[in-house]
Amino acid sequence: MPATAFQRVLTPLIHVLAWGLLALALLLFQPSAGHVVLPTQYWAKQGVLLLMWLAAFYLTTRVSVPRLLLRGRNGWFVLALAGTAATVLLLSSALEQALHLPELMREAFHAADAAAGRLPRPPRPTGAGRPVLGNRFDLVNLLITLLVLGIATAITMVQHWQQEARLRERLDQQRVEAELALLKAQINPHFFFNTLNNIYSLTLIDGERARAALHRLSRMMRYVLYDTASGEALLSQEVAFIQDYINLMQLRLTDRVQVVFEHPEPVSEARIAPMLLLPFVENAFKHGVAATQASRIYISLRQPAPGQLDIEVRNTLFAKLSTDLAGSNGIGLANTRRRLDLLYPGHYALQVTEHTPDNEFEVKLELGIAG
Repeated sequence: MPATAFQRVLTPLIHVLAWGLLALALLLFQPSAGHVVLPTQYWAKQGVLLLMWLAAFYLTTRVSVPRLLLRGRNGWFVLALAGTAATVLLLSSALEQALHLPELMREAFHAADAAAGRLPRPPRPTGAGRPVLGNRFDLVNLLITLLVLGIATAITMVQHWQQEARLRERLDQQRVEAELALLKAQINPHFFFNTLNNIYSLTLIDGERARAALHRLSRMMRYVLYDTASGEALLSQEVAFIQDYINLMQLRLTDRVQVVFEHPEPVSEARIAPMLLLPFVENAFKHGVAATQASRIYISLRQPAPGQLDIEVRNTLFAKLSTDLAGSNGIGLANTRRRLDLLYPGHYALQVTEHTPDNEFEVKLELGIAG
């Protein structure tokens, strides 16, 4: 059973159990004075008192707490609780007088004393007020009333906090899903545009290579649109995607650019977030290539242990060229870090070196992935 459905069933069960125990306590609670035969009016009064406590409970849970306490009107809430308790006690006292319960209780105790052979109690002086038994009952009723109001307040507040927690959880989940979808969808659109232009130019000089390039591009688009819909992909699919990306990018490169892509053969299969490696590779091609100078791009994937993936990307640095992954094109370093934080919290180590001794921009990522 889902947690929300379980909570919907549990709440009424708690109410039924609480009121069942309270009703049982009222039935079992009797004045301790020997074998006293309590009048019917006593039980009628107890039944009405139970109903008043029930009304006070739901008045607090449905009105006082939601409309006063949860809206910050604490003073009015305290006054509402005091008014509710006073109303219950006044109605209880009025009901006792209407049923002549004090006189009936005295008669019941006198009858019990006479049956036990004890001396009869001296008569109370006129105007002495209510009997001591009645005062004791008022104190008990007051404590139970306050307990009922306290339980009602506590239950309502706990339910409110639970609802807020579930709402925050749903909103956080929706926000994370929307953010991940946006980050995943931010593959450089200029890549597709430039690749199509390169393929068009290639058709004029080498139709076979143009057909192979179109096949690679369609395979990449199918991977982006369909294979990544579940939010996870096989590592072999990600490697093939990177390989296709490199092959298509090389269509516009000259022999001055050396591209090296090292990866296990075969790959030890694992699940990985799709297009997680693309920003680093895309950045290398964006900033590590010059039209008139020799350059090198090195991409390495290693699996030193089961569930461990090491990525290293290096590209040549050129003067007056920014190597900021957060550039206008590509996902960017900041977004990549954010995606890693969302998907692999505490299971990755990302190191970015903007200028190595070999005049290269270097990115190293150690990632713990599921098998």
